[in-house]
Amino acid sequence: MNLLEVGAKAPPFETVDQDGKRVSLSDYRGKKVILYFYPKDDTPGCTREACAFRDDFAKFKKLRVEILGVSTDSEKSHKSFAQKYDLPFRLLVDSEKRIVRSYGVWGEKTLYGKTYMGTNRVTYLIDERGRIAAVFPKVKPDQHAEELLAFLKKK
Repeated sequence: MNLLEVGAKAPPFETVDQDGKRVSLSDYRGKKVILYFYPKDDTPGCTREACAFRDDFAKFKKLRVEILGVSTDSEKSHKSFAQKYDLPFRLLVDSEKRIVRSYGVWGEKTLYGKTYMGTNRVTYLIDERGRIAAVFPKVKPDQHAEELLAFLKKK
């Protein structure tokens, strides 16, 4: 992994969300954005992380922060995941791995002694000017939403 540094310009992207609607980072200019990368829809850790964001969604909205989830899953997979867990935020399709690569989260992983390439669980907080305000490289799915809220309240 080659993560972006705090202060760096967030790489631009354009893709679709779970509803097939076009989305680009420039759509969020002037807003704070939580761009969270996760390995796979509807898996235990990813579900806990997404549901924690869902459960705290009103708190993030109150702080005027947008939440965008990114994985390499398809639009259909994202739609099913979002519907199943009533997720109120957008899930971005990155099946061509452009976003995960530009944000440095695509890399080698190990599971049960096997090494493979995949998306690492990393979150970026992007400020209103499109710059990286914080990087969270060691995300614990169950505590991450609360960790971000505490960080945002200190700012």
